[in-house]
Amino acid sequence: MFKKIGIFFIILSIIFVCSCSSKGKKDGNKKRIITIAGSTSVMPFTEKLAEYFMIQNPKFIIDVQGGGSTAGIQACLNNTVDLGMSSRKLKPEERLNEIIICYDGISIVVHPENPIGGLTLDQVRGIFSGRIKNWKELGWIDRRIDAITREEGSGTRGSFEDLVMKGEEVDDSIMVQDSNGSVKEIVATDPYAIGYISLGLVDKRVKALIIDGVAPTISSIKTGAYKIMRPFLFLSHGDPDDYTSKFIEFVLSKQGQDLLKKEGLVGSYD
Repeated sequence: MFKKIGIFFIILSIIFVCSCSSKGKKDGNKKRIITIAGSTSVMPFTEKLAEYFMIQNPKFIIDVQGGGSTAGIQACLNNTVDLGMSSRKLKPEERLNEIIICYDGISIVVHPENPIGGLTLDQVRGIFSGRIKNWKELGWIDRRIDAITREEGSGTRGSFEDLVMKGEEVDDSIMVQDSNGSVKEIVATDPYAIGYISLGLVDKRVKALIIDGVAPTISSIKTGAYKIMRPFLFLSHGDPDDYTSKFIEFVLSKQGQDLLKKEGLVGSYD
């Protein structure tokens, strides 16, 4: 019996030593994972920034997830992520640290074949409230308007409601999509559609409308002439740790800001 006990303790000692040496080796080479979640508008730009950052810092893994601004804010409040992403301003009860990484214009987009080049803010409000339902009312074809909005909890929708709807409700009959990419895809394939997406996602597949005489451009956002604009935010619950701070510093650096500008966004220092 004593012999068996002795063998048992020897085996235990070997396991302990191996585990210690294995842990030490892992600690020396392990990757630091930074978790980020939230706005699907901020997400593609954060992914691009993360890609460049990880190339320069191979010991880091940046795990970027969507879910919407409200979900990202809640995850940050619950300390389940290192950073939250939001494309809307925080509410008074959402007490988190805000880091403005850039500014974005919300573009009202239609299919390139749509001859209408511009609308007033009131006309846009009329479309999404359901008061204006036919393109004929706006000087085009006698055809129902296929309007597309974002889902509840979306930062883009929250900003759109604040900046465009001004207290009017988005009509319940309007089609709802869960990302800017989905809205863009529908508008790009439906000549009678209208939606709203991040300026950074506008390309030749959709046409951004002039609103109240001002086109959504980087320069018009810089000067404040284009009114449908919002900040893109990183959020932290308390001070970020050293690893997360390193990524934030990269995003706010000239290299990070130049990457965002190339994507059609306005740098936080412009």
